[in-house]
Amino acid sequence: MLDKRSDGNAEKQSKARVEKQSEAKAADLLNTDPNKGLTSDEAQERLARFGPNRLVERKPVTFVDIFLEEIREPLIVLLLIVAVFYSVFGKLIDTVTIVFVVIALVSAEVFNEYRAKKAIEALKKLSAPLAPVIRDGHPQEIPTEDIVPGDILIIRVGERIQADAYLVESYGLEVDESALTGESVPVPKSAKAKPPKGAPLGERTNEVFAGTVVTRGKGRAVVLATGMATELGHITGLVRESKEPKTPLQLAMRELSSYLIWVATAFSIFIPLVGIVQGRGLQEMILTGLSLAFATIPEEMPIIITMVLGLGALQLSRHNALVKRLKAAETLGSVTMIATDKTGTITENRMVLSHISADGMIDFKEGKVGRVATMLLEIGVLVNDAVLQKVNGMLNYVGDPMEVALIEAATKAGKDPQAIRNRFNTVEEFGFDSDIKLMTGVFALGGNRFVFTKGAPEAILSRSTNYETESGVMELTPSKKKEELEKVDMLASKGLRMLAFAYKKIGEGELVSREEAENNITYVGLAGFLDPPRHNVAEAVRETKEAGIRILMMTGDYAPTALAIARDVGISTDHDFITSDKLKSMSDSELQNAIKSMSVFARITPEDKLRIVNAAQLSGHVIAVTGDGINDAPALSQANIGIAMGETGTDVAREAADMVLTDDNFSTIEFAVRGGRKIFDNLRKGVRYYLAVKLGLILLFLLPILAGIALPFAPIQIIVLELFMDLGASAAFVAEPEAPDIMKRTPRKPSERFIDRPMLIAIFTGALVLFASVSFTYLIVLFNTGSTVVAQTTAFTTWIFTHIFLAFNMRSDKEPVLRLGLLSNKPMVIWAVSAIIVAVLVVTISVFHPALKLTFLTFGQWALAIGVAFISTLWMEVRKLLFRIAS
Repeated sequence: MLDKRSDGNAEKQSKARVEKQSEAKAADLLNTDPNKGLTSDEAQERLARFGPNRLVERKPVTFVDIFLEEIREPLIVLLLIVAVFYSVFGKLIDTVTIVFVVIALVSAEVFNEYRAKKAIEALKKLSAPLAPVIRDGHPQEIPTEDIVPGDILIIRVGERIQADAYLVESYGLEVDESALTGESVPVPKSAKAKPPKGAPLGERTNEVFAGTVVTRGKGRAVVLATGMATELGHITGLVRESKEPKTPLQLAMRELSSYLIWVATAFSIFIPLVGIVQGRGLQEMILTGLSLAFATIPEEMPIIITMVLGLGALQLSRHNALVKRLKAAETLGSVTMIATDKTGTITENRMVLSHISADGMIDFKEGKVGRVATMLLEIGVLVNDAVLQKVNGMLNYVGDPMEVALIEAATKAGKDPQAIRNRFNTVEEFGFDSDIKLMTGVFALGGNRFVFTKGAPEAILSRSTNYETESGVMELTPSKKKEELEKVDMLASKGLRMLAFAYKKIGEGELVSREEAENNITYVGLAGFLDPPRHNVAEAVRETKEAGIRILMMTGDYAPTALAIARDVGISTDHDFITSDKLKSMSDSELQNAIKSMSVFARITPEDKLRIVNAAQLSGHVIAVTGDGINDAPALSQANIGIAMGETGTDVAREAADMVLTDDNFSTIEFAVRGGRKIFDNLRKGVRYYLAVKLGLILLFLLPILAGIALPFAPIQIIVLELFMDLGASAAFVAEPEAPDIMKRTPRKPSERFIDRPMLIAIFTGALVLFASVSFTYLIVLFNTGSTVVAQTTAFTTWIFTHIFLAFNMRSDKEPVLRLGLLSNKPMVIWAVSAIIVAVLVVTISVFHPALKLTFLTFGQWALAIGVAFISTLWMEVRKLLFRIAS
């Protein structure tokens, strides 16, 4: 029976509810096969019927909405007021021209903001988690929004439940429901539980709910409700999607803009007032003041910051670094330390069973094994969460790489993993516990029950009393334990990752607690797995260290294995490491000293990881930390940049992180740091140029107004120039390629001022260049011809060319433009060519002259404008060249 509940949209807010008389009826009443799930066609029909599985409707980013928002901005309204004044004091053609420029200017700014917001929206879509379900008879992962009532959810440790569902199968399942009930202790769940009808939420132990987190065990459940029809949806019915919070730099730029607005406004009032006192026309001075205000007030600066961060983050996402929060894009350039996991990040996360030690050491190449080794492989197949799943249209085992490697090794040894699993019946499962480093299952075979367990060698050996040999069971003496631990050290020193296996036979029907199951066990043997380093990690590590960034390896793996890999890729050059036990004995100050020289932290717990992060931050580091488990969430949240694994990470880790690596590769972290530095570089370049031309425009009006001569630009010309000034800063510098030395510099200190002394010098230098070149040509032509219109046209042309040359020059402080490549920044080339074409057209075609207050120029005047523009910036290129020769 399907019963719909609505909060205004019955089709999209419906809820599928069932009378829970038995665990079978839930699936039956929803017409779902609990083993095969829905078909794709059934799922599509239900998606259309019940709507997407989300709590709030996202308002799509549209060009029209942003245009309407922008057109209502006070400074755009100011420009429209200018048009009104022109219609009153001037001619109709002046008003038409201004309206045309307003539309062009707003459209350009809206397009840039649209690109940035679409980029951020795309990042949100990319970060949407996937949910494991059974469809068409096979496990597969689908977008959480596509979950529908009747889907069979696969429930796994560390994942967030994405819909309300009724359990049809469970093994040692516990769920954190604090998000719904406030109860901090995980709640045991069971498909066999039968709570009374109408039981409160916290007592419905045969159900799981959207927003809760699986802390232990696994299972399957049939979806009853999605989206706003879930219990979470009822609680948060009034919630609306939150906006991306402003980054510290965005806030700082907004504050700076507020300050600069007052400065620009003061000059926009001062210059016209002086002109009026001098007896200049009131109409002209009012229009000049309004035009100057519009052109010089830095209203676009916050948009520039958002654009560079948003588009830079989107570019990173295309290289497997998914930035979830814009603050991460900003902070990446300041990272001084990276604390990385080993498995899958430094290594390929592609385990191969290399050695087996089971009553004798064998190099596992041909797959030939004896009785004890066969027992080891069978335990490895049974105590194993890897599942047969359709991937790219083919059935493959998917899961933890070591567990997949065990299944592959069993197959190689001539065993059928599925037949082994079918031969044993699962009675109870105890999932992997990071504290005791064990994973255990209780299985039935005929009239017998067995405990099979696997885990860290020292954990297995410490709980074992006997060991298995080809001839039978023998007592595990202290000397034998020592011998086995020496084997572990020997194999681990070769970079192998070790697992030990054990078993225990218990009485039929006997129920055991986890503690009872995992003690007094019989040791079977060791398996050594080879997980080779990724081919490009060593180079990435080298470049990261050259950039002045410390790299720590923090892993729960066996210490010699971690050290071998760390030495192999260049993270560590010594033979020492710190384990959890040693770390716990250290004081905070001792730990802070240790991270200055020690690079490998092995066998550590998530609590240890959090402590290392805190110690690094207290030492002044900006630290990026990788993590994939539930318990990594505190360290990911505490880090300056939390980086979750996209392939192997849990939903909880991904939600706590600022960035997700979709390929779990350390090289992607190095690329992201490089990208973060590039983003910050381009921000500085764009803002530096933007402020230089704004200041240059103000300076241009000061000299003529104080000297009592005609102003260099007519008000309408100021408005036209504004269009190209903004486009240059907000569009061209976004696409600037990274500087050649970007990974040779030491990390930027977070305490450094964004606009520091060198940047201030560059801003004033650029402004003076614009002022000097335009003033020179303007005054020369004005005094030689006596024509204000000709002089203003020359000044207009000089400005266009000078600010183009200045933009190319400001692409780098040290590298000459020719070395960078004139065509290496294509958007800047397009902008420059467009500006030149516009300048040539409006000066050489008479139809534009009345509207823009321009006239024809002679060949000599063209040569003067272009020559002075070129020469005024050439000295900067010569200075860079001399600097390169000297260094």
